Parts: sequence; structure tokens; C-alpha cells
Amino acid sequence: MQIINSEREAREESLLQTLTEIWESSVRATHHFLSASDVEKLRPQVQEALKQIPVLLVCLKPNSEANQPIGFLGVEGRKVEMLFIDGSARGAGAGSLLMHKAFELTHANEVDVNEQNPQAIGFYEHLGFCIFARSETDSEGRPFPLLHMRREQS
Repeated sequence: MQIINSEREAREESLLQTLTEIWESSVRATHHFLSASDVEKLRPQVQEALKQIPVLLVCLKPNSEANQPIGFLGVEGRKVEMLFIDGSARGAGAGSLLMHKAFELTHANEVDVNEQNPQAIGFYEHLGFCIFARSETDSEGRPFPLLHMRREQS
């Protein structure tokens, strides 16, 4: 697998559309607490966030001549704001690869995780993150509790 760093100025609409599709595939595989309506409402926000996030790392499918993305990670400051892997590519190491690249490039050490997503919580705990706070709602005030996690720098 290969990781590319997509510069904000060079993000083409086709890449943003592909990453939005990956987001949706990932969310449908892991965010069972979201309704189809919730996903539809979130899509424009995700597309805008993909345009604006300062650091966007994209994982490409191995042995893909077309450089097909299978996952992505966004960082602002030292906080991982988004990490999504296509539902068909989950469990193959793309998430870990993206996180290690984020550690290397940005020293990212914080992430917010939906409390109703135990797979994500376990993933981040495996990478050394610990819960340091909890919010009853997400950043938009919706009833999706967040766990705020931090990783001590190694």
C-alpha cells in the first residue's frame, strides 16, 4: 500500500468524490447508529471537510495501476479529524498505515471517536490512545456521544 499526501490546492473534484464514496462505505460498515437520513445529511459536510482539512493522507490500493484510493485520513493541528477505510478494504492494514504516517508527519496525538463505534475505540486503543474525556453530543450537537482520546508521544 502506498500513502500520498494530497495538498489542499491540488485536490481534484474526482478525488474528493471518490473519498466521499469511501467515507460512505466505511460509515455504512461501522456506524450502525446512523440512519440513512443521517448519512445523507452528513455527505455535504464531509465533502466540504475534505476540501478544507489541512493534511489529507490517502492510501492507495496495492498493485493498482490506476492509483485507486481505499482509505484516507485528515489531520488538523495534531488532531486526527477523520479516518475512513472502504468497507471492502477494512482489516488489511490501511488504517494503521495511515495513522503511522500521520504520527510521522504531524505528530498527531488526539482523536474523537463515536462512543457507539467499539471497533474504532479498540483500533485507537491498540495504537496507544486512551480516553481522557467524553461529550454527550458530537461537535454539531447531535445525540452521538464522543470519546476524546489522546496518545502520549513516543
